[in-house]
Amino acid sequence: MKRHEKRRRGSGLKKAIIFLVVFALVVLGGWYYIVGKLYGEVNYLAAEGYREQPWKEDGVLNILLIGNDSRENGEDGRSDAMILLSVSDKTKSIHMTSILRDIYVDIPGHDGNRLNAAYAFGGPELLMETIEQNFGIDVNRYVLVNFEAFASLVDGVGGVDLELSKEEIEYVNAYLVEYNMLTNRAEGTDYMDTGAGGMVHLNGPQALAYSRNRYIGTDFGRTERQRKVLGAVLEKLPTAVLSGPKKIVDGILPNLTTNLTKGECYKLSLQAGKFVLYESTSGSIPVEGSYQPVEIRGMAVLEVDFEKNRNWLRENLYGE
Repeated sequence: MKRHEKRRRGSGLKKAIIFLVVFALVVLGGWYYIVGKLYGEVNYLAAEGYREQPWKEDGVLNILLIGNDSRENGEDGRSDAMILLSVSDKTKSIHMTSILRDIYVDIPGHDGNRLNAAYAFGGPELLMETIEQNFGIDVNRYVLVNFEAFASLVDGVGGVDLELSKEEIEYVNAYLVEYNMLTNRAEGTDYMDTGAGGMVHLNGPQALAYSRNRYIGTDFGRTERQRKVLGAVLEKLPTAVLSGPKKIVDGILPNLTTNLTKGECYKLSLQAGKFVLYESTSGSIPVEGSYQPVEIRGMAVLEVDFEKNRNWLRENLYGE
């Protein structure tokens, strides 16, 4: 009798294990299908020199976010913004590092020039190579975002609340003049009340205009504004995805171009829960006290102490 009961218990345990394995496979298969479906909306563009490069080095995944002023997909337009998104298992942090476009760098195969010239000469691949060569870190993956994607991303999470000065609001309206013309919107669309400084709500086009302003605080102020908008978006993104995924998928994904593969995006999605616990930090390159404005061949650029900036990156991203 006891032997019979043991056999029945063993059989029941075996069935339970089989059920759990099958259930897990169904769930993972369904999730893989969903990720694949979403990935199908994104534009994949390989960086040929990086096809065989691992996506993560020394426990750190560096993804170069490139904002360009194109209204279409692809590599046309200028690299209006460059933010290195670093997910570090070593420091348990997600770090956003703005890299100023006026830094004077050596560009492989070209004369020295502003950093954003690398993008103009050779697209994301040459820009990644230039950053690697000058700053001594591995950057193998990129995501290219055009104007429409940025505005749609902010609208997809229901807008963002940020504190703006009256002067910043005036510049938002000034930048909206160009945006409205380029997108065939009526003059005056989304203009803000110039007398209403303080905490304000920004929709997509307004947040884009706010992020492009480099007349207050020069380019350092502009990159800080970009990080503020992205930080506010990331805080609201999980809720927005759950409540209205179609708006985000339709408005954003078709306007993204990347060399991240479907398999890599699937890996990222499975680790999303872990990333929520990571500390969010931000900064900019060049760091304070490591640069000076100069003129080279008639260009107003930033001459940088690369050693100081390499050390800052290694310390903040790799915990060295």
